[in-house]
Amino acid sequence: MDHKPQNTTPSCIGIIMDGNRRFAKERGLPAMEGHRRGYAKAKEAASWCRDAGIKYLVLYAFSTENWSRSKEEISYLTGIFRKLLWSETNELRKENGAVRFLGDIGSFGADFERQARLLEESNPKKPGLTVALALSYGGRPEIIRAANNLLAKKAGGAVTEKEFSAELWTAGIPDPELVIRTGGEKRLSNFLTWQSVYSELFFTDTYWPEFTEEEFLGILKKYGMRERRMGK
Repeated sequence: MDHKPQNTTPSCIGIIMDGNRRFAKERGLPAMEGHRRGYAKAKEAASWCRDAGIKYLVLYAFSTENWSRSKEEISYLTGIFRKLLWSETNELRKENGAVRFLGDIGSFGADFERQARLLEESNPKKPGLTVALALSYGGRPEIIRAANNLLAKKAGGAVTEKEFSAELWTAGIPDPELVIRTGGEKRLSNFLTWQSVYSELFFTDTYWPEFTEEEFLGILKKYGMRERRMGK
């Protein structure tokens, strides 16, 4: 039986922004320069999504495993995340955008978490684009946290998928129809473990700082030609 392509734009996409350090190393640049360019690319990607009519963008910015990196690198990345809190979020708001913070963000300090939650509370009610930043995030820790929350609430009662999803860090964000990973690796690396079970997956060898709008739109076009059966 022939299957018709969907020719639709995804409402939610996730991006694993990989390759910053390898990009820098191959060019004789410090790793921090790779992260700086990767940060700039994330801002570009948000504008691409907004222009394409995508409503939710989930960016894998810092995993739970990333805490094992050098103190210098963690300090630099934390500085980038704080800049997002204090300045870049305001730029997003000018375009009627919203921001969400996913993960154990308390790991970055109580002041960071407090400011992040205040920003979420002040999001526009009907944003054009919601950018969700996965910080100190891991799919397995997210699932364990949700299970423990439900155990405390349900005391042994049966749990539905809807109830479980409501306890995840991504509650209120639709599951991604599309997940993109740059940098050449072909795995999800603990990203949206529960939510990505029916996502279309695209892997590219391009390092994240070099990822272009042209390649992004090409992936969207290929996505539109796929038929999503959702296990049926």
